Amino acid sequence: MKALVYQGPGRKAYQEHANPTINAPTDAIVRVTRTTICGTDLHILKGDVPSCQAGRILGHEGVGVISEVGTAVSTFKAGDRVLISCISACGKCLYCRRLMYSHCTSGGWILGNTIDGTQAELVRIPHADNSLYPIPAGADEEALVMLSDILPTGFECGVLNGKVQPGSTVAIVGSGPIGLAALLTAQFYSPSQIIMIDLDDNRLAVAQRFGATSIVNSSDGKAVAAVMALTAQRGVDAAIEAVGIPATFELCTQLVAPGGTVANIGVHGKKVDLHLESLWDRNISITTRLVDTVSTPMLLSTVNAHRIDPKLLITHRFKFDQIIEAYETFGNAAQSRALKVLIEA
Repeated sequence: MKALVYQGPGRKAYQEHANPTINAPTDAIVRVTRTTICGTDLHILKGDVPSCQAGRILGHEGVGVISEVGTAVSTFKAGDRVLISCISACGKCLYCRRLMYSHCTSGGWILGNTIDGTQAELVRIPHADNSLYPIPAGADEEALVMLSDILPTGFECGVLNGKVQPGSTVAIVGSGPIGLAALLTAQFYSPSQIIMIDLDDNRLAVAQRFGATSIVNSSDGKAVAAVMALTAQRGVDAAIEAVGIPATFELCTQLVAPGGTVANIGVHGKKVDLHLESLWDRNISITTRLVDTVSTPMLLSTVNAHRIDPKLLITHRFKFDQIIEAYETFGNAAQSRALKVLIEA
């Protein structure tokens, strides 16, 4: 089969690779029909994720058709159309019983990280009964690709961890795909304000179309003053970090109101300073999280009911043999205006 293979920091190749095989009775082999590229894949290529070693097939999102199942798989059979979760969960360990699937002792975020991932013609899915979701008849598979990772990530790590509530004020720092996913799902809770902050006017315009009440271009260094002016000098109840660099995390701690929450989504590859000298007396909470995908069934129902349309996040489409071009497009989003790229078989 063909696959996108990580070859060490800054290097990747679309090349021939051995087909995956059933390693455990709980495995399934899925023929990938649609996948995408995540910002985390770019972090891997930068060398920010040391657990991912050279030779690994990247990717942890997608939909497909099951081609083979292990003898212990009871929920699925060959021929079933499925949504692939970015998180693999055994359903039995201590962390799975606490619904912290990202910390599953034999799973978690392993696809495209410590085992081969979805940017390939075929992928092995461990713990298939708990790590795949059936695709309902008539569902839009392009939209469902967004449910593998970014929609539950934005919702769980940003909206739920940020304690977004009706009437609350929210600032989302970063209007990339994850920030926009947080924007879309924050609206479930009817906050009074959702302020989107970014350096890119195009992405801010998209955020405004997606429901942001205010947009702030932070390139002038005056984002804090702008947000304070929008919130009667109070700050926001939830400051959601959706970039993953020190400057944006520090910005969130400057934006949050007393009693508020800083919810970190971004993948940080560098040290970030925590200014307790200015935060110690403000009654704030700082949350971190890797997506657990516990919200995927709810989000799947919401998408199928047409209450939210994650397909809006897709800006570019490619075939599998164009995946290198897709990486270039996604990695140069400022020039290409890419949000999510869809890669089809």
